[in-house]
Amino acid sequence: MRLHTLTIEAFGPFAGTEKVDFDRLSAGGLFLVHGPTGAGKTSVLDAVCFALYGSVPGARGKDRSPKSDHAPLDRVPRITLEFTVRDRRVRVERSPRWERPKKRGTGTRVENAKVLVQERLNGRWEGVTNRPDEAGQFVGDLVGLTLEQFCQTAMLPQGDFARFLRAKSDERRDSLERIFNTRVFRDVEEWFKEHANRLRREVESADDRVRAVAGRIAEVGRCTAPDLPEELSAWAAELAAVTTATAHDAASVAAEFTGAREDARRALAEGRELRDRQERLASARLRRAELAEHADWRAEADTRLDAAERADSVLPFLRARDNRRTELDKAELAVTDHLALVSGLPGVDTADLFPPEPGGPGPEEALRGAERERRDELARLELLRGDAERRRSLGRSVTELTRHLGEIRDQWDHQRGLVADLPPQVERLTDRLRGLRDRAGLVESAETVLAAAERRRDGAVEAERLGRELEAARKRHHAAVDAAQEARDRAQELHERRITHMAAELAGNLAGGEPCAVCGSAEHPAPARPSGEGLVSPDEEERARAAADTAAARRTEAENAVTALRERCEAARERAEGRTPESAREEVRAHRLALSQARDAVGEARRVEEALERAAADLERARAREGELLRQETRVEADRENAVREHERLTARLDRARGDDAGLDERITRLSGEADLLRAAAEAAVTRDRAAEELRAAAAEAERARAEARFADEAGVWEAVLDERRRRELRERARSFDGKWATAEAALADPGLAAAGELPAPDLEALDAEARSASDTADRAVTWRSTLEQRASRLTELRGDLRRQLADCEPVLHRYTVAEGLRGLAAGTSPDNTDHVRLSAYVLASRLERVVAAANDRLVTMSDGRYELRYTVDKAAGDGRARSAGGLGMRVVDAWTGVERDPATLSGGETFFSSLALALGLGDVASAEAGGADIDTLFVDEGFGTLDEDTLEEVLDVLDRLRDGGRAVGVVSHVADLRQRVSTRLRVVKSASGSRVEHVG
Repeated sequence: MRLHTLTIEAFGPFAGTEKVDFDRLSAGGLFLVHGPTGAGKTSVLDAVCFALYGSVPGARGKDRSPKSDHAPLDRVPRITLEFTVRDRRVRVERSPRWERPKKRGTGTRVENAKVLVQERLNGRWEGVTNRPDEAGQFVGDLVGLTLEQFCQTAMLPQGDFARFLRAKSDERRDSLERIFNTRVFRDVEEWFKEHANRLRREVESADDRVRAVAGRIAEVGRCTAPDLPEELSAWAAELAAVTTATAHDAASVAAEFTGAREDARRALAEGRELRDRQERLASARLRRAELAEHADWRAEADTRLDAAERADSVLPFLRARDNRRTELDKAELAVTDHLALVSGLPGVDTADLFPPEPGGPGPEEALRGAERERRDELARLELLRGDAERRRSLGRSVTELTRHLGEIRDQWDHQRGLVADLPPQVERLTDRLRGLRDRAGLVESAETVLAAAERRRDGAVEAERLGRELEAARKRHHAAVDAAQEARDRAQELHERRITHMAAELAGNLAGGEPCAVCGSAEHPAPARPSGEGLVSPDEEERARAAADTAAARRTEAENAVTALRERCEAARERAEGRTPESAREEVRAHRLALSQARDAVGEARRVEEALERAAADLERARAREGELLRQETRVEADRENAVREHERLTARLDRARGDDAGLDERITRLSGEADLLRAAAEAAVTRDRAAEELRAAAAEAERARAEARFADEAGVWEAVLDERRRRELRERARSFDGKWATAEAALADPGLAAAGELPAPDLEALDAEARSASDTADRAVTWRSTLEQRASRLTELRGDLRRQLADCEPVLHRYTVAEGLRGLAAGTSPDNTDHVRLSAYVLASRLERVVAAANDRLVTMSDGRYELRYTVDKAAGDGRARSAGGLGMRVVDAWTGVERDPATLSGGETFFSSLALALGLGDVASAEAGGADIDTLFVDEGFGTLDEDTLEEVLDVLDRLRDGGRAVGVVSHVADLRQRVSTRLRVVKSASGSRVEHVG
């Protein structure tokens, strides 16, 4: 990763806009950032971090907004950084969250943080994202380092590493965990601890369950449980056996008392049965005496029921006679009403209807003679109904012919109007048709023009779509180029490493006594050993070469896709003829409108032509219709006159037949009604005579039935009648009397009751007291037996529970023993962990060993071969008293004296170059561990003031060697001697209005 330019606006101590040109500073490989204390040297590094990660390191990023207090209130704070990572040039522009004055009124308004990420593609900047979360993801993936890892590898704060050099093991553990992200191993330690604690609680819970079961056994057995767990099983077995034996003895005693209780209960039952028989005998004697007093009522009830049965046989005849009398009264009334209706009719004599002598001939003959006269006249009138219907039909025909004649004359007038109006209409349609045919001839040319416009539109739309696809294909091509380059670099790196370690690879194949493949010697006194990153196997190199070939093929494929899309896009633009999609669509819409209008003219011409043909045909039809209507008028007029003459003849004939009635139908209706009345009156007279005869017969039957039932008169019959409810009550009372009498007689005849009456009355109170006493004694014996049996059963059940709880406790205890051992091993407190090193410290120790090895490569040079760092698992003087407090110790080996020293004993200058070497080593290891990009712009912050002139020169030589491979190193210091030694400088100048930067050299 190489920095190019940094633009700072209203950030930290910088009030205005300051631009740092890292390309200019890095041209010589080594540059100096200097200025007075508080000028803002570190703020330049903070600006780089803020541009990349949106935050500044350490406590400086937690206090408040990084907006400059020197800048105007409405000045936008902004950081812009351009950098390159793996041939990808990126520009990031960030603004922090800040408060600006409100545009209206007083107060401030919060502006949220903003970001814009762009990438240089094809000579221009292309937007990547403007969302903070996506920007953080993009930069993190591109650089491959977190903020803290970047600060440890690209910006070497000497004060932090001096503290790291002299720190205790626990403090080094915290720092290394943040850098190498090994927190998971400390989480493993916590898991082992929590797991052991959980199993310990399970062991305690299992023991509590065992003690709870033992307590329940002691409670049931009414004794005390032993304290030792190994005695619980035998104690529970003995207690259950003793309780079972006692329960068996109690069962025998309970059986004896139960037999005595049954004997007492049997004696009490026999006494109660004797008392019951004696009471039943006395009750039967008393009941029979009471029934004997009501014997007369019983005989009277039988007499009443017999008379009611005989009256039932007479009642139907009496009711039939009464019904006949009622029917005769109705018939007399009907005859009177009918004679009153017909007495005033023409041709009916009243003397014939009401004969003066009773018993003489009735009015039937006179009524039926008058009916026959009217029926005969109705027959004659019915023959004239056909003439009446014909006359009505002729009247309707005259009306219809008159109406039809009027319609014919109206239609003739209408046709005469059409013959006059249609010729001008035909002439107008002919002129309009001629104009429409001229416009319809433009359809073919309009279709040709529209087809050309649609081709241009399709070309413009396709060119726009292919342009977007081409842009996306170019981005994929750039990504494929980067991937191919990385794969090629990886393959080349592995190839070079294999060549470098080829001697070690050959040495790995040597065997004692066998000749060397290079020199042929059978002795191998000093075979080569791998150094640095180790051997590269042929398979590993082949896989890297295959990955590089695959990535190159993908790059070629992406390049071919870009070429094909470019050619298709250019062809589409040629078809568009310079039109944009919108202008081409507008042309299509205009040509479609013209074509639509021409096609509409074709359709309109067709419709006008059809209308012209219809108008000419209508004129011809109107002229023919006019003549036809004249002929129809003459014919209809003649038919109407014939119908009028026939109608008048039939009218005269029917008037003679109707007489004084309004019409023939009215006369027929009147005569028909009178004939019906006469027939009904005759039938009513016949019905009356029949009813009188039926009444005489019914009276004779009723008299015969009364005599047969042995009743003196009709009144006696009605007195004997009983309704069903009264009859049912009388029968029920008689049956109840008979049943009670029979019951009393049966009881008195029972020999058992008679024998009981001879015996003395039993003493039930004494017998009941003896039975209760025997029952109470038996219940107590049974209760005691049940209690002992339940106790024995419960103890047997609890004994089984105790065995199960003891068995369940064993595996839990075993698991706890294993878990506790693992917890102690991971925590460094177990005797099996001889170094007493925690698991997390052991993992970090491997990283620290690599850091110390990388630091020693530079420390030996800086100290002129005197000092070397050494990793140790022993606890230092400042480590805690805990057995696991060590594992991350460091010592300094002094080659001049051969003594190992505590880093805290180093002088200020010695501490500086030792911590610088440690920082450089830690940066190399952390970058390799994280898989991040190579850091081509490196900063070393402060600490040079503690060095003498010779040591400073050696340190600068080490920094010069860091420039190998194109790396640029920036030294941040206010030491004056460095200004003479480093010609390329960035000077930070402070003032009351804010700081600014200047490029020197």
